[in-house]
Amino acid sequence: MPARFVFEQKLQQLHQDLIKMEAVVERSLDDAIKALKKQDVELAKEVIKRDDEIDRMELVLEKECLLLIVRQQPMAADLRDIAAVLKIITDLERIGDHCTDISEYTIRLANEKYVKPLVHIPEMAEEVKKMIKDTIDSCVNKDIELAKDVCARDDRIDNYFDTIVEELTTIMASNPDVVKQCTDFLFIVKYLERMGDHATNIAEWIIFTVTGEHI
Repeated sequence: MPARFVFEQKLQQLHQDLIKMEAVVERSLDDAIKALKKQDVELAKEVIKRDDEIDRMELVLEKECLLLIVRQQPMAADLRDIAAVLKIITDLERIGDHCTDISEYTIRLANEKYVKPLVHIPEMAEEVKKMIKDTIDSCVNKDIELAKDVCARDDRIDNYFDTIVEELTTIMASNPDVVKQCTDFLFIVKYLERMGDHATNIAEWIIFTVTGEHI
C-alpha cells in the first residue's frame, strides 16, 4: 500500500476524531447553558464530569498527531495541518474547561431566584457554539472563507459581552443586595467571551494551515 495513501487515511481519521471531540465540547456547552437556565444541578454535574472525557480525547488526538509526525515525516502543508490540529485540540479543551466553570457557578446559584430572565446569555452561547462548529468544519474542508467569517463574528460575542455587562452593572447599582449574584453572572459571561476567543484562535490556525501565514 503506497505510503501517501496510508498517510491520507490516518490524516482523515485524525480529522474524524477532531470532529468527535468538537461534538462533545458542543454538547457540554449546550448542557451548561441549559443547566444554568433551568438551575439544574444534576445536569451541571454531568457537564463537570464530562470534562474528563474531553481531556482524554485531547490526549488521544495529541498522541495521534505526534505518531503521524514521527512515523510519516510529513512535509510542508501536511505538517502544518497536523500542527494546526495540535493547537485546535488545546483550544477545544479550554472551551470544555470553561463549560465546567459555568456549571460550577450554576451549582452555586441553584437556590437563588435570578435577578432577571436569562435572554442574552443563551443567545451569546448559541453564537459561540456556531463559531466552534464552523471552525472545525473549516478545518476539515480547508475553507478559508468560513474561517475568516468566524474571526469576524468575534465582534458579535464582544457586543453581547458589553451589553450584558452594562445590564448587570445597572442592576447592581440599583439593588446592592444582588451584587454577589450579578458578579457570578459577570464571570459566566466572561467565560463565554473567552470561548469566542478560543474559536477565533482556531479559525486563525485554519488560515495558517492553508496559507502558511498567520493573521
